[in-house]
Amino acid sequence: MQGNNNGSFFDQLEKKTNVKHQDLFQLAQSVNKTDLSNEENVRQLIHQVAKLANVSVSKEKEDELVKAITSNKVPMDFSSLAKMFQKPK
Repeated sequence: MQGNNNGSFFDQLEKKTNVKHQDLFQLAQSVNKTDLSNEENVRQLIHQVAKLANVSVSKEKEDELVKAITSNKVPMDFSSLAKMFQKPK
């Protein structure tokens, strides 16, 4: 990716999420250092992301995410990830 495209991507992401790209980079760095097979670490990460994004995560959704992450059943494509975060209808 070229620098302009990269900057544009992060500008768009920042507008959509209202999260500064510096905060996203810090989060990504912390994730790289985190043992995602440890339930406590995953719960802390979920709380950190929720706080950063200014959203609440129900206990049920947190448990679902923890189970998926600790068992390596997190989908790697964006559309599947997005579905995990949608509120049930």
